[in-house]
Amino acid sequence: MTIKDRTTMVSRNRPPTDSRPKSRPKKIDKVLQNGQSNSKFKQLKKSTKMDVHSLVVWKHPILTLDYFCKEVVCLSKSFIKKLICYKLYVLLALLVISTPIILLYIEGPHLPILIWAKSKVVWCLYWLGLGVLSSVGFGTGLHTFLLYLGPHITSVTLAAYECGGLNFPEPPYPEQIICPDEVDSAWVASLWNIMLKVRVEAMMWGAGTALGELPPYFMARAARLSGRPPDEDKEDLIEFEELLKKEKHPETMTLVDKSKLFVERLVKKVGFFGILACASIPNPLFDLAGITCGHFLIPFWTFFGATLLGKAVIKMSIQVLFVVVAFNETLIASVLDIVGKIPGVGKKLQAPITTFLENQKQRLHAKKDSKGTNIAVKLFDLFVLSMVLYFIVSLINSMAQNYYKRNHKTSKKRLND
Repeated sequence: MTIKDRTTMVSRNRPPTDSRPKSRPKKIDKVLQNGQSNSKFKQLKKSTKMDVHSLVVWKHPILTLDYFCKEVVCLSKSFIKKLICYKLYVLLALLVISTPIILLYIEGPHLPILIWAKSKVVWCLYWLGLGVLSSVGFGTGLHTFLLYLGPHITSVTLAAYECGGLNFPEPPYPEQIICPDEVDSAWVASLWNIMLKVRVEAMMWGAGTALGELPPYFMARAARLSGRPPDEDKEDLIEFEELLKKEKHPETMTLVDKSKLFVERLVKKVGFFGILACASIPNPLFDLAGITCGHFLIPFWTFFGATLLGKAVIKMSIQVLFVVVAFNETLIASVLDIVGKIPGVGKKLQAPITTFLENQKQRLHAKKDSKGTNIAVKLFDLFVLSMVLYFIVSLINSMAQNYYKRNHKTSKKRLND
């Protein structure tokens, strides 16, 4: 047998090899990978179908509440992590807060002073918190001046003119202001004395509104220092970047854009006094001033100092003066006469307002609260309740949308990776 025959015989006895089984696993793996990627793509496509602005309670109540709860959990975890990073400051704050609370339960000569200080601190924090709620918001703020501070100044003003003086209890007031038996000559009813009487509440509320303006400043400052373009969920920053681009083409700008651009130029060029001017007047575009200061890296104390001075001192003095003058007893009588002369509905509008003012005057002289109510009181209570409910619903919607944006962005980034 030749060598060639032996080779032919060995090749015949060797089991046949097929390359197809080797290629099948690769093909199967490829099909599986394509199937997984297609499923992920379908999930992403499905998630992008929902418009973020449609994620509201009245359209998707269950989904919105679910995202809201998840956002609360995420914010709580983030807050706890930050507290852990600043353990020393947290312990120091707990020590400062817990010490006077413990001393309140220990008898001694310090107790009356601590009780007085506690009432003052709680009263100030109450108005400070209302001020923060008025300006910070999540998409909208709670108009606490209209709902709380304005009516409080009004009640003090009416009491001053009815009682003839202002020597009723210092704030925090009891549930009802009672006229004093004797009027102190140093606290007669005057414009200046009324403004002094409500200065603590007004300044604390104004300071709270200044604190509420800090998030836009820090957000814009962090984005500028990072050097990255703003995220999709930072709509205010994106709007500010677009405004800077429109500055090169003035013909495309609307009146609102021009107003925003004026605020931006004023803050950037004038600095402290520009911020002070914007903060000292009722200005719905002041959020843009905070973003501008953060974007151009204006020092924190320059921004916050001017904002605090403008909102807590100058602006609040103007607002308090307006309310006190508006509810002057003589002016109210003149306004009621004008309202009564309106054809058809004048007498109907005049009657509930007059009844409301008379009830307020009776309560100021009574030692017990009057149980009588009228239509004006009920309407105002309903208005306050509706405003608070609107704020809560808008808060839920905004937090749910924030969670959706962040979750969608994270899933999109994972798919790209």
